[in-house]
Order: sequence, then structure tokens, then C-alpha cells
Amino acid sequence: MPARRLDRSAPGFEAEFAELIGAKRAAEADVDGAVAEILAAVRERGDAALLHYTERFDRFETDVAGLRIPAAGIAHARAAVPEPQRSALEHAARRIRAYHERQLPENWSFTDAAGYRLGLRWTAVEAVGIYVPGGTAAYPSSVLMNAIPARVAGVERLVMVTPTPDGAVNDLVLAAADIAGVDEIYRIGGAQAVAALAFGTEGVRPVDKIVGPGNAYVASAKKQVFGIVGIDMIAGPSEILVVSDRRSDPEWIAADLLSQAEHDTAAQAILITDSPAFADRVSAAVERHLETLPRAAIARESWEKLGAIVVVDSLHAAVPLIDRIAPEHLELAMDGADALAASVRHAGAIFIGRHVPEAIGDYIGGPNHVLPTSRTARFASGLGVLDFMKRTSTIGGDAAALRAVGPDAVTLATAEGLDAHALSVGIRLAESEPPNDG
Repeated sequence: MPARRLDRSAPGFEAEFAELIGAKRAAEADVDGAVAEILAAVRERGDAALLHYTERFDRFETDVAGLRIPAAGIAHARAAVPEPQRSALEHAARRIRAYHERQLPENWSFTDAAGYRLGLRWTAVEAVGIYVPGGTAAYPSSVLMNAIPARVAGVERLVMVTPTPDGAVNDLVLAAADIAGVDEIYRIGGAQAVAALAFGTEGVRPVDKIVGPGNAYVASAKKQVFGIVGIDMIAGPSEILVVSDRRSDPEWIAADLLSQAEHDTAAQAILITDSPAFADRVSAAVERHLETLPRAAIARESWEKLGAIVVVDSLHAAVPLIDRIAPEHLELAMDGADALAASVRHAGAIFIGRHVPEAIGDYIGGPNHVLPTSRTARFASGLGVLDFMKRTSTIGGDAAALRAVGPDAVTLATAEGLDAHALSVGIRLAESEPPNDG
């Protein structure tokens, strides 16, 4: 069954398009209660609870010392990774680091007309926890994307938690952590790992911020500990919007659509084109690719249930549609891609040109692949260096500066009924009057 087809000029287009972008793509698991119990248990019983949940959910027994992977184990894992994969990870790390180093902000200050020295300085979060899924959903690229910006920001302590189901350790994940400069790695997962990072246990010191993807239990745990620690975002299913003219190779575009559809049956892939004939060719190419892809069953369900091809009269007229979708990934495989990209307001990441498939951004392009999903690109950005830094404002001045602005501060404080505020300024004004030479 092909993906749905929408025509911008058809009478019912608006209703169909609204249904497309408003469709609920992932069932919300009711796990909040179970997660709250796990969080409370770890907070109260510390390592004992971690060991209990590790045996229960990951099916292996260990002691407290066995929860942390030692340096020798990490070095062994890195050495065990085949050289081509290790080299690719190192290449990706260099590119990701170089891109994120350009995001480092500068401190600044100036002296205003009143004589106050006003400034802004940036400092890094002190300790960050990175959650990395385990088992079949282990992605070393995500380790690089989460850890490297934190290290570039100046985070002093990087802690990684990752489940090891049945005791199996993923060498690629450990190698990526070593390359990225992670300081501590623990074999714990799920809500209990988030609890350990947020509250601390006898063996795991707490952190200040938690980042990284996870299942419904991890997402719920991150939401419940927010405020005790910071979090990055609550990510939804992956998505891609490809805008292409008829000059693109339909096989390429079909592969790009399926590159996200294969993630998850709740992922969404959409094509916008100005050529009905090209739309037909891409649809046929999708079917050909699905005959050979190992994850074809997942990709097919995603494509047939949630995928779509939208035909418009002009690609430049598609900008309002792009902004309404606010896609996580936006590919512009078309003539005039740069001009169209400049007109787009809402997108997590934009891939400009026919030779920039989204997968380049997933692994080795340089920009971060941790991006806002589910239309949150309307108000959110991808993960970056600033997510691991804090702004602190500074104000410095003397008695003359106080005399220049203080009276109005007293007026405003009095108007708000905060007399001690007014007093704290007024008492200084009374003692800082310039000498009367008369």
C-alpha cells in the first residue's frame, strides 16, 4: 500500500494536511507511576536498588563495584573495535568537535552612561550525565553527539550510563565514549539510571544535567527529575521532510525517506515535490528499496501509515507548509536550495543540495544530530555547546552610579510595596551624597 498522496490544489487539501501533521505518532505509555516508584526506591536505597533493578530488567547479577566499567575494560573495548570502525568514529569526532568549538560564546561587559559596569559571563555546567540506550538500540554516534559538545563547553565531569542486557557490553559504544572523553561509565539503564544520576547513590555521584535518548521509562524519569537536575529535551519519533524537484534521482530520494522510516514504526517521512510524475517515480523506488532493506518491515509500516507525498504547484510556495510541519530533518534536493533554505523559519536541521542526505548529519557532518521532534522546532533547537553552559550577569558600580539610578529604584520598589528593597537602596543614597562645598 503506497503512502498517502496530497495535492495542494485539491479542495480538501487543508483538512488532509492538518490531519497529516496533527496525527499522533506514538502511543504514550502510562509508565509514570511505575517510574515514580523506581525513582523513590533508588533515592531511598541507593546502590541496593540499582543492583535489584539491574538483575530484574537487564538479567544479570553484579556487585556495586561491577556497576562501573573500569578503565582497562574501556581500553579493551576500544582495541576490540575493527580499525575501519574505530577510524570512522575518530573522524566523526574530529568533525563534530570542530563544528561545536565555533559555538563557544564570549564574555562581554560595558560601562553605561550612569557609570555601572554591566556584563555577561559564561560558565560550564559542572557535571553532566549521558544516557545511552543499550542492546539492539545502541548508537555510538549518539555518544559522540552528546559528549563532545559538553566537553567543548568545559564540563569537568562526564558520566555515561548504559544498560548491558544479559551482561553484554557494546564495544562500539565504549570506544565512542573513550574517544569523546567520557570520565565514568556505569552499566545501569532505565529509570533507575536516571535516578542515580539525579539523586546520587553510594557509588554514583549525582550530576547537574542529564541528556540522551531513551525509552518511555527513561523519558518519564527525565521529566520527573527535572528541577532537581536539568535535562535536554523529551524526544519523539524521528522524522524527515524532503523537498525535491524532478531533477533529483528518485532512487536517492526514496532512500532518504526510508532512512528515517527504518528507525521506528512511529517515524514519519514526507516528500514535497512540484512534479506528479516525479512523485510516482519516488513511490515506485520506495517499493524497490523495501524489497532489499533488512529493516523493511519497520520502514514499510512507517511509510504506509504515516508517510506522505505532497504535490505543490511551486516548491517556493511550499515554505508555509514546511514551517507548519517544523520538521526535525529538512532536505532540500532542488535547484535554488540555498534561497529556499533562507526562507524557512522552523526546522531542526536543514540539508542543502542533492548530495547532502540526512544520514551525513547523523554521523559525520559536524552539526548535532540531537534535534527537536514533533513540531517542537517551532520553539526549540538542536543540542549544542550552549546547552552545557550557563549565563551569569554582572553589575558593578560606585556611589556616583548609584546616585544616577537609585532614586528610580526606590520609586519602583515603593510602588510594589517592597519597603526593604527601597530601604536597601535609599540607605546607601543617604550616605553617598556628594560633599557640599558651599
